[in-house]
Amino acid sequence: MSSQTDSPQNEQHLSFSKLEKQPLDLPQYGEDIIADTQLGESREVFQAHIDGVEFRTVSWQRATVVFVKINFAMSILSIPGAMAALGSIGGSLSLVGFTALNIYTALILGDYRLKHTQCHMLADMMGNIWGRIGRELVGFQIVLAQILISAGGIVTTATAFNALSDHGACTAIFSLVSAILITLCSSIRTFSRLGWLTWFGFATFFLAVFIFTVAVTQQSRPAAAPQTGDFELGWKAITHPSFVVGMINASNIFVSTSGSSMFLPVISEMRRPQDYRKACLVAGLIVGAMYLTFSLVIYRWCGSWLSIPAFGSAGALFKKLSYGIALPGLIIGVGIYQHVAAKYVFVRLLRDSKHLQANTLVHWSSWLGINLALGTIAYIVAEAVPILNYLLALASALCFAPFSLVFPALLWMYDYKGFRTGSLAQMCKYGVHALIVVLGAFMVVAGTYAVGVSIKEAFANGIIARVFDCRDNSGSGH
Repeated sequence: MSSQTDSPQNEQHLSFSKLEKQPLDLPQYGEDIIADTQLGESREVFQAHIDGVEFRTVSWQRATVVFVKINFAMSILSIPGAMAALGSIGGSLSLVGFTALNIYTALILGDYRLKHTQCHMLADMMGNIWGRIGRELVGFQIVLAQILISAGGIVTTATAFNALSDHGACTAIFSLVSAILITLCSSIRTFSRLGWLTWFGFATFFLAVFIFTVAVTQQSRPAAAPQTGDFELGWKAITHPSFVVGMINASNIFVSTSGSSMFLPVISEMRRPQDYRKACLVAGLIVGAMYLTFSLVIYRWCGSWLSIPAFGSAGALFKKLSYGIALPGLIIGVGIYQHVAAKYVFVRLLRDSKHLQANTLVHWSSWLGINLALGTIAYIVAEAVPILNYLLALASALCFAPFSLVFPALLWMYDYKGFRTGSLAQMCKYGVHALIVVLGAFMVVAGTYAVGVSIKEAFANGIIARVFDCRDNSGSGH
């Protein structure tokens, strides 16, 4: 029995039989399992080889690209600023530590999903522990998270339009255009079709960040610094930020690699869900390496003269060039986030009905209506709090700290409940996951407090003057 318990890699391909849709109450993971992959396949949300829409077409390579694009997105435009607040050592340790922890919890979620094949999203998983009320509350949290991220994407895309046009129109109008483009992208029904756009989006966004990074290294001084006379770069290895500043920036670093909850609906559309671990590990290592490399170089050359989003730190020419190249990647990347929220609501409404995979009026009106509603709400939020790092930090505290820390650890503790009274090694493992829950709870409370204080100060200081503001947010207006 102990060999079953201690060998999770042997359990990846197992599925449970007719034990669900009721929550499993196994005394210890590995006990009383009926390994029946055929029945497990039959409980998959999307069935393969049926008449209608074929969702199960995503290879592990394409899943890897989707995972990379989910995490390698707007955060690279805020992490250099977080490095400036925390120092290069503190920022680097935070980035490496949070990336490693987020990869580990992403593997927990994937393993749990493979054992409970009827689970489409994190809400379904938490429903196994907390019942229907828990499922609905976590489902609301999932939608809220994607709305906040989409709002951040709308703010960043509107900034790009302002930079490219020298503030050629009211920022609220550019935000509306951004919301429409993002919603059009999110309305693509399957991850397989969205995957091809994801390749293009990742390539353009990576190229833009690369060009921007090279550009700042070729300048004698940062674009925002005084262009004549002596100046202080402001680069520091160690800083001593206030609690609020530290939490805001730690939350921004944490959220950059905490998108594992968004990986789950992709598993439902993979040809072989068992390949998830491979895609997750490769994507996590790639994203972590890119964030660390780019952010350290950008901070080294820009110091404290960084703007958020970071593209504004490269001077007028390279700011336009970077935003112009990155624009498709911004729209597609944020479209994926909104797509995940829309897919959750869509499956929640039409699951177990013929309309889920049939090209009916109900199918199409539900799918397009959900995307339109989410895009509208995200636009309103973006106009209410038009500051990228505040939106990311708020999403981190309210949603992604539970998604990537608290909930995965609780799911592990649920499956391995026998470890509470097992051997010393097992009790230590159980205790480590309990500490992950505590860390996540701290980030929820402290992060929410820090964002609340920062937003209040932004309104008091005039940084946020009013909602639906027409002012230039790119520093390009004349």
